[in-house]
Amino acid sequence: MKCNRWLLYFLFAMSFSYAQQQTPKTPLTDIIQTIEQQFNVKFSYVVEDVASIHIEKPAATLTLQETMEYLNSKIPLNFKLLDQRYITISGLDKSFSVCGVVLDEESKTTLPGASVRISNNSKWTVCSKNGSFNLEDVAADATISISYIGYETKNFKAKEFFSTNNKCKEIYLKSAKEELNPVLISLFLTSGLQKTTDGSTVLNTKKFGILPGLTEPDILQSIQTLPGIESSNESIANINVRGGTNDQNLMLWDNIKMYHSGHFFGLISAYNPNLTQKVVVTKNGTSAEYSDGVSSMIKMSTNNEIKNKISGGAGINLISADAYIEIPLTKNLEIDLSARHSITDMVNTPAYSNYYKKSFQDSEINADNAAKNSDSDFSFYDYTAKILFDLNENHQFRANFIGINNALNYAENQNQNTTKTSSLSQKNTGYGGNWKAQWNSRLSSFVSSYFSRYNIDARDYRVSEDQLLSEANEVIETGTKLNVYYDFNPNLKLLNGYQINETGMLNQTRVSAPFYSITKKKVLLNHAFFSEIEYNKKNSYVRLGMRINYFQKFDKLLFEPRINFRQKLTKELALKVEGELKNQTTTQIIDFEDDFLGVEKRRWQLVDNNEIPIARSKQFSTGIDFNTNNWNIELTGFYKIVDGITASNQGFYNNFQFKKANGSYTNKGIEFLINKTTTRYSTWISYTFNNNNYNFKSFTPSTFPNNLDIRHSVTFGFNYTVYNNLKLSVGGIWRNGIPYTKPVEGNETVQNGNNTFVNYDAPNSLNLDDFFRLDTSISYHFNFTPTVKTTLRAGIINVTNQNNTINRYYKVDPDTSGKAIEINNHSLALTPNVSFRVNF
Repeated sequence: MKCNRWLLYFLFAMSFSYAQQQTPKTPLTDIIQTIEQQFNVKFSYVVEDVASIHIEKPAATLTLQETMEYLNSKIPLNFKLLDQRYITISGLDKSFSVCGVVLDEESKTTLPGASVRISNNSKWTVCSKNGSFNLEDVAADATISISYIGYETKNFKAKEFFSTNNKCKEIYLKSAKEELNPVLISLFLTSGLQKTTDGSTVLNTKKFGILPGLTEPDILQSIQTLPGIESSNESIANINVRGGTNDQNLMLWDNIKMYHSGHFFGLISAYNPNLTQKVVVTKNGTSAEYSDGVSSMIKMSTNNEIKNKISGGAGINLISADAYIEIPLTKNLEIDLSARHSITDMVNTPAYSNYYKKSFQDSEINADNAAKNSDSDFSFYDYTAKILFDLNENHQFRANFIGINNALNYAENQNQNTTKTSSLSQKNTGYGGNWKAQWNSRLSSFVSSYFSRYNIDARDYRVSEDQLLSEANEVIETGTKLNVYYDFNPNLKLLNGYQINETGMLNQTRVSAPFYSITKKKVLLNHAFFSEIEYNKKNSYVRLGMRINYFQKFDKLLFEPRINFRQKLTKELALKVEGELKNQTTTQIIDFEDDFLGVEKRRWQLVDNNEIPIARSKQFSTGIDFNTNNWNIELTGFYKIVDGITASNQGFYNNFQFKKANGSYTNKGIEFLINKTTTRYSTWISYTFNNNNYNFKSFTPSTFPNNLDIRHSVTFGFNYTVYNNLKLSVGGIWRNGIPYTKPVEGNETVQNGNNTFVNYDAPNSLNLDDFFRLDTSISYHFNFTPTVKTTLRAGIINVTNQNNTINRYYKVDPDTSGKAIEINNHSLALTPNVSFRVNF
């Protein structure tokens, strides 16, 4: 009993001591009342500003002035004595430090790499390895936005972070259940670029920083900074991923398959970045739910969350003007709209002149031919719309629409009485909708459906022959897909699904005199079943999948296994392995004799399992990632075979130019990237080695270098934040020139019947001179009002005005049939651009 009594005394003493140390907090409203009574004064304030604040009472022995100083030191509000009677309380011009820790709402684990931004300000940071962050000199009324890939973004007022006990605020983010793997590298090359665990790269246009030469976050220009992705002729419409042609890239916009990618015939991305919130680029190890695109997948997604207030923006540069707006109609209904239109029909800028010259240098519309009395009218536009409806927290419905258009009219006066008039229209429209359902904590589903239509139409009136040539290429595709997800636990997930696609294509050519008309139509129906399992825990990630494709027209089954594996070997070092088999049933045929005014030489064609077989790819890659102290080093080796390509798909300028044959290409290569990124600067250099060769058994020689065999390629860049609102970027590209074929010396042409052709030497046996381009950009942010953010950017492409030759071919000299004329296409000259943007 004595022992227990002393134990009780001890516990009582400890409790009393603890209570003495924990001075109780008093509501600020009570303290204000006490001060008013003690000093016979009156406070003027907004009740909401003080209602939630609790602090220790100031000592009763303090004077009124000392009491005000005490309150000013403890609270993110301004206490100001107007006279001996009245005191005002405000918080609009005071700033302080804020800190916090970001955690997962369910697991309570920290989220390192989460992005923390001050709205309407250039200040930002990322969370450290323990999920914590700290920002200095933050205005009390500022809005702090905290986001993390795969989680819902949260916004707070800075004053909510104020703490009188020096504790950092804990922020819990809720999983957004997006179909995206966790972020591996949150800041990759520039802000807004991120690397995910499955090896794909994510471009977040809302948070996009700055890249050399760009004044806008151009989606398809930006991804060319990644190793293994480039354009052999500087064209958006010709993106080459690991040695593949552009038509081998699967492009999805909100789950709608797109068949057109560029404005200005390839110099500008056709996808407005302001509503295109995320872009995921996958080069290998693709999920089993996707097929087509034997070289890559570029998946674009727009905003998918209903906001609580209207937001939007508008901008203009030397090529186009655009605007977008996101309008929440109710708490569960929103509509998002965007539009962009060229300004070339109102003003002729230096950027437009250089783009025009580059686009039409190798066409019937030659901007350099001053001898012709000609007039041209070129314009483009795109627009999007999206409706977001949440029936409840478990059922979401989305509907999308996109329209892309390029229009060209060209009139050439050959004499006083005759005019040659040509026109070209290129369009891609898409409609889509989806339903996302969460049936219980483990089972969810996603149903999507789309309609996509691509048209290119040309009318070419030839005055000298009094002949009208009309051409058309049309693609119509519909598709529906069902995904069913089952989560065994937070680390193990299963996906099963079914997809059906119907694709129809039309090619038509008509001549008025003498009359000639040919129309070809093809339709193909595809079914696919797919299943994959994904495991992700601590240091291990693996995704295994199988896709089974059935082509009803050919009664043919194709099995496509997929693997994506990543294992951390140490804290800094990880091993990655990726592999896939894929197929493609659409291709672009290049027809030099029957093109669209020379501006567009490609026509979409559907496979027939004979002359145009189903293209099939096999790809395997392995490598290592090393990450430490903001350094990121990647080394990847890959081996890729694509079988079922056609000679007419490659655009040969050699003796195989007009031959029909099926073959393959094999590309073996290495990709290397080293990147150092901090909150102040980012610098990188990447290197790609390719050994890319064709194999056409019916040709002699049967094996020769690929048209896209760019053996060595280097990109480099440096981004620097000069001040919080001023950023600078410098970077460039160096690579070997592409292969070309020259005529046989001394025997440059050959006669075949009544026709004369260039007599080419060994195919692709020579290379153009090396390509080099240096670009720079500068960006300045400022605010008109606390809610209106303004950005002014300037950029220069090809600062050194390097005259790069990007293509070379030969044609028979019309004056001397025994000789061949060398034709060179050149890269974009020094091209400045300026953009001004306002967001709210």
